[in-house]
Amino acid sequence: MSGDTMRKTVERPLSPQLCHRVRHEDTFPVEWRPLAGEARFAVRALWPDDHPFFAPLDRGGRRCHDPLLVAETLRQATMALLHAAHGMPLSRHILLSELSLTCDPAGLAVTGGAADMEIRFAELLRRGGELAVMRAEWTVRRTTRLVATGTAHARFAGPAAYRRLRGGRVEPGVARPGPESRRAPAARTGRTRTEDVLLAPRDRDGTWPLVVDTGHPTLFQRPNDHIPGMVVLEAARQAAAATVWPRPFLPAALRIVFHRYAEFQGGPCLLGAEPGRTPGTVRVTGHQDGEPVFSCALSDG
Repeated sequence: MSGDTMRKTVERPLSPQLCHRVRHEDTFPVEWRPLAGEARFAVRALWPDDHPFFAPLDRGGRRCHDPLLVAETLRQATMALLHAAHGMPLSRHILLSELSLTCDPAGLAVTGGAADMEIRFAELLRRGGELAVMRAEWTVRRTTRLVATGTAHARFAGPAAYRRLRGGRVEPGVARPGPESRRAPAARTGRTRTEDVLLAPRDRDGTWPLVVDTGHPTLFQRPNDHIPGMVVLEAARQAAAATVWPRPFLPAALRIVFHRYAEFQGGPCLLGAEPGRTPGTVRVTGHQDGEPVFSCALSDG
């Protein structure tokens, strides 16, 4: 399916609200249409040639889109389809448990063209008429070239069930230290701007405390009662980059499993990283107050 076909047939725009965003410049899916059956959808996305946070990366002298931009686009598109196509209320909470992505870095070259995604809901379970469980499968093409595939798994909860699940921790997190926080060197974490670094300098035990800056305009757009999953994923990518530094690290493949929420309250979320068994892979884990928060495997492209 080409971008021209999408432009001719799609008449259903996607808003920042449906994508759980506030600003249009941080909302990457733009329109959608159903495909055959009730489980398959086409989504067209526009990736910016430049972005203050999801900036293009250098790969052998060529600019390519950040694979985490691809992950964020697919996350936004999936949430938007749950609302727009399946009628899930915006008040229902999405509990992401797993996300995986594999990219062809050469296919992510910055060209200004659109990305055409197909999202298939391989599993959609309802309980009491409400969506309860989802498993989605993704493919991303640019013109006819397959450039990424991925999957996601999530559960859903209404406001009352979510309050019980959270044990009363449903108030938005308080403002945390901003750009003046001590952070690891930007270049070592694969970033260019200090304010985008999510790791504090390493502790004596070799772990990086997560920097939580609720004033960050891209990562914290809405009040939240826990640290967002994409913040955790970006921190894992930065820990992987720091582990292989000074060699560049482009996360062409990743899989993250969330065991529990990272909380604003309590001790810091501590990230540990070590090279994986396969060359070019890094395994990153996160713990908070002695409990596992996530585990993530990333592979260099």
